[in-house]
Amino acid sequence: MKPERRALTLPPLNTPTLRDLGEDALVARLIQDLPLSGDVIAGAGDDCAVLESPDPDRYELLKTDCVVEGVHFFPGTPGESVGWKALCRAVSDIAAMGGVPRAALVTLVAPPDRPVTEIEAWFRGLAKAAREYGVSVVGGETSAPAPGSDSAMLSITLTGWVEKDRCVFRHGARPGDEIFVTGVLGGTLSGHHLHFRPRLEEARWLVHEHRPVAMMDLSDGLARDLRRLAQAGGVGFRIETGSLPCRDGSSVAEALGDGEDYELLFCLPAEEGDVLLAAWSEKFPGVSLSRIGRVTTADEGFHFLDVEGECARIPEGWGHFSH
Repeated sequence: MKPERRALTLPPLNTPTLRDLGEDALVARLIQDLPLSGDVIAGAGDDCAVLESPDPDRYELLKTDCVVEGVHFFPGTPGESVGWKALCRAVSDIAAMGGVPRAALVTLVAPPDRPVTEIEAWFRGLAKAAREYGVSVVGGETSAPAPGSDSAMLSITLTGWVEKDRCVFRHGARPGDEIFVTGVLGGTLSGHHLHFRPRLEEARWLVHEHRPVAMMDLSDGLARDLRRLAQAGGVGFRIETGSLPCRDGSSVAEALGDGEDYELLFCLPAEEGDVLLAAWSEKFPGVSLSRIGRVTTADEGFHFLDVEGECARIPEGWGHFSH
């Protein structure tokens, strides 16, 4: 029996493309009519989805992330580094909520002629990260890509948990709060993006000892991610670019726009900032913590100021559909 022949349907003229919309606008457009049950505390728009748990004192956390060959890593990248990055990206998002990772599902997409030894190396790296951060890898799926495609992908779905009174969302910043960032920024393509360590221990200490009012991890660059945090809370900000912790050899522009830093960006009431900095230097002497600016009102907008107090030129940061 021959298949039914159907007319080719073309999109209407002037239909926007993914590049036209950009990642954030696309997500907002796609999720507006998706159903949410009453036990969902936070859906799309934060680092993790947050759901009610059978444990009355905890929330469940849910995150999915992927690394795609040619986008997040390139052919010839050491296999263990690919697996490490795949899981640690999701662990970093669990950390940004103040939580603890629990169990992962792994989906592998690879062409049939890919050497088995390469895929085994990916999974050795994934297993190393899982042991390091207490994650059980409980299953997943495998698939070949579309015919003719040589690209491969690892996708991770990660569960976790956080105490209800310690969960930190993106939207809690208020005018007058101070803005902090852990570690150093920029120059990530030199290798950091494959070998970073999620700030899980640091985040757990923060939510128990100093209670950030808003927090997220930095994956798409400070310039882009800070705007997301501010928009979630309906606030503005002023950043002193001279206070940015640039990685050795990196410029301010790279610190703002390179992305894939996987550091913590968070806000804290101003009166607690000095206390935090003193306690941090004793608790985590090998990890820097920088106060980089202040939250303002939404009417004041977003400002990145150079050492002379003038607005600096700011890169957009990483966007999946803008490259």
